[in-house]
Amino acid sequence: MSERKIEAKGQIIQIDEGQIRGHLDEVVRSTVESTLNALLDAEADALCGARRYERRNERRDTRAGHYERQLETKAGEVTLAVPKLRTLKFETAIIERYRRKESSVEEALVEMYLAGVSVRRVEDITEALWGSRVSPSTVSELNQKIYVKIEEWRQRPISGAYAYVFVDGIWMKRAWGGEVSNVSVLVAIGVDEDGYREVLGVVEGSKEDAASWLAFFRHLKSRGLGGVKLIVSDKCLGLLEGMGEVFPEAAWQRCVVHFYRNVMTVVPKGRVKEVMAMLKAIHAQEDRTAAEEKALRVGEKLREMKLREAAAMITDGVGETLCYMAFPREHWRSLRTNNPLERLNREIRRRTRVVGAFPDGRSALMLVAARLRHIAATAWGTKRYLDMDRLKAFPEEETDNAVG
Repeated sequence: MSERKIEAKGQIIQIDEGQIRGHLDEVVRSTVESTLNALLDAEADALCGARRYERRNERRDTRAGHYERQLETKAGEVTLAVPKLRTLKFETAIIERYRRKESSVEEALVEMYLAGVSVRRVEDITEALWGSRVSPSTVSELNQKIYVKIEEWRQRPISGAYAYVFVDGIWMKRAWGGEVSNVSVLVAIGVDEDGYREVLGVVEGSKEDAASWLAFFRHLKSRGLGGVKLIVSDKCLGLLEGMGEVFPEAAWQRCVVHFYRNVMTVVPKGRVKEVMAMLKAIHAQEDRTAAEEKALRVGEKLREMKLREAAAMITDGVGETLCYMAFPREHWRSLRTNNPLERLNREIRRRTRVVGAFPDGRSALMLVAARLRHIAATAWGTKRYLDMDRLKAFPEEETDNAVG
């Protein structure tokens, strides 16, 4: 505790500087919080065409309560009461604008550090970014602080239900002792009860095997992940075993796009277009029963075409690609593939390509986590992805039938 003694008219007054700073920090934090909430209310009023409880002929919509979201600002963590509207979608740029600044600077420092940029070069870059040169010791301290913050973000508690979870692995190069080997980073994103996407977990996996997936799922559950109804992924070695042990109540959806690619590996080039059209026809059916019947006819047709291996792959595996049909039709397009994660993976690969080979798996994990943390703070994580009211109104026995 820092105290300062001041003598005034023969009396010694003790001032607790730490307490004063803490009080001022709270004043600033609460001011930022109230200002941001006022801006959100103003945006909602503008969308509605009238202030709350105001009677106007020009009113376009009314309020339907609010939900709380935490936002990290330079003044500290604030709680936002994000308005809900009865018919219109409420989307704000405020959250993205404030969260993006801090995480993008952090990510730039981590990228420079992991890419082998010299400390002196980092000094030059930080001067260009912030307008002042920082010392080498400050750069090192800042990197360590960033690592701590990223680790806290990776280990943060998960609250609420995430009905839909998408998982995948990202392979990168590791250089050690003159040898280059592969290192994997396992990633999971989920859709929360309000329909927003969130990065749920990022861990280093020695490889995409049963032990790695089991440890990853246990990691997610230990942090509070629950309410999972469907897990979407490619057919990875050991994934189903780990998922079945940790989330036995969840159904599994095999990515349709990856399934198509697997089938195409045994189809002659001259027949690819024709067979692809047949596969797409299966997933264009109105329900699972019709899709299964169509798959049987496609299998028969392929056997007539002497494509027995492709026919066997469809007969044996098509059922794994139809689980999405046990959920609201409005969600089908988003659930039948792993595209939400594939897009993130492409962005990560683009940013990590400049590094080349990482010195170890930990370095790869930190850079991937920094990138994902940044992306989560943009419109990707602040724009509603799905209308989850559709799932809430959906018969529970229908989704239960998807398991197994």
